[in-house]
Amino acid sequence: MITIEDVIKNSKLTMDSRREALIRSAYQTALNAHIGQKRKSGEDYIQHSLHTALNLAHMGMGSKTISAGLLHDVPEDTQVTLEEIEKNFGPEIAKMVDGVTKLGKIKLRGAKEENYLENLRKMFLAMAEDIRVVIIKLADRLHNMETLESLPPEKQERIARETLDVFAPIANRLGIGEMKGNLEDLAFKFLDKENYQYTAKISAEQKEAMKKYIDVMVAELKKELSQEKIQVLEIFGRSKRLYSLFQKLKKHDMDIGKIYDLAGIRIIVPEIVNCYETLGIVHKKYRPLVGRIKDYISLPKPNGYQSIHTTIFGPAGNFLEIQIRTKQMDDEAEFGIAAHWIYSEKKKTFKNFFFREKAKVPEKEIAWVKQLREWQNELGKDDKEFIESLKIDFFKNHIFAFTPKGDVIDLPEEAAPIDFAYRVHSEIGDRAMSAKANGKMVPLDYKVRNGDVLEILTTKDHKNPSRDWLRFVKTSAAKSHIKKFMKKEGMI
Repeated sequence: MITIEDVIKNSKLTMDSRREALIRSAYQTALNAHIGQKRKSGEDYIQHSLHTALNLAHMGMGSKTISAGLLHDVPEDTQVTLEEIEKNFGPEIAKMVDGVTKLGKIKLRGAKEENYLENLRKMFLAMAEDIRVVIIKLADRLHNMETLESLPPEKQERIARETLDVFAPIANRLGIGEMKGNLEDLAFKFLDKENYQYTAKISAEQKEAMKKYIDVMVAELKKELSQEKIQVLEIFGRSKRLYSLFQKLKKHDMDIGKIYDLAGIRIIVPEIVNCYETLGIVHKKYRPLVGRIKDYISLPKPNGYQSIHTTIFGPAGNFLEIQIRTKQMDDEAEFGIAAHWIYSEKKKTFKNFFFREKAKVPEKEIAWVKQLREWQNELGKDDKEFIESLKIDFFKNHIFAFTPKGDVIDLPEEAAPIDFAYRVHSEIGDRAMSAKANGKMVPLDYKVRNGDVLEILTTKDHKNPSRDWLRFVKTSAAKSHIKKFMKKEGMI
């Protein structure tokens, strides 16, 4: 059992008396409202509210969001109304509670296709209006997954599938690595018990075998970095999560010997310059594996993830992945968009923030939500193509490519140069003739690779989208523009 003291103690934000009083007041309201209510697990209902709030505190969310997390089930499951919450806690908290209540009514599995479509729209609309609503929902879903054993098997499967297919990808796009990993592992356990147990067994065996080796490596690295006068904030071993490990095993014919990042070491240093200094020292001490050095600091992932990864040949010839990052990068890798509340408060600078009064999130970090809203409108309210497009544009793994000027373009895996062209500008897509990748000519159905520098060669004479492009383009924007041109020309 957890208490309100655990929530307050675990908050990553400065907990002054005003904020603490707000959270305690929300807790008391939730406690009184849920008195006598039990969950299927047999625990008092208030424990779910507290776990949701604790997850939010752990992520670094503010006092208003934590309070909304405590109150999120009150209007739906008790006699206390939303109007009373607004009267006692203000319109901002009430609106978040209302948003979470509405999201709670969305059933993404078991619904008819047209309802599924509309439900997804509602979810993304909520994300675009106030991202905190979806973060509260993720915190709520995490505790629901942790207590899923108490539900009937058919509900377990429905909720686990919904979690793996929708909520874990949302956490990933928001950059919340810890939440994504937890949700995936919990869903994996219920959806594929045989492979879950097999993967857990392999992971445990490898972890046991690697423990002494990791301990020796950590000690060696500490000593080496100390001698080079590098300040190390943290250095520790880490293991690959089960679902992520299983996905890697499937790619490599279940051969554990082909996975180089099964276990690794993470080094946390104060500044970016220290990351590169540390990388040099590591490579001086241990030989790096060619092709396994990834600089996500200078080239962040589309969800904002930053770190340096390198795989080295350690003592006895064992491969070992080492991740090097700053404390802020580590927080943002674990807590994603939620980490901006922590660092924006520290800096006290809120310029150019998206919905700054509400969320204090840099606009570029949530630009994809606005893009979603735009192409949803383009596809039309009842267009079933939305579901297929969603699978590509939103839920599929993403890569990044570059314009010749160095601008980063976010694309789904297996995207073509035409997808890239339409992402840059619709006119470039419409007038595309050919493409270069890294200075060499490539066909228009070329599958763009992570880090490619793409140049689109265009015609000035006329627009020339081709029906054939629809065979290989992946993004909804490209498909929409091509079809629009076809219809205008009477070709479809």
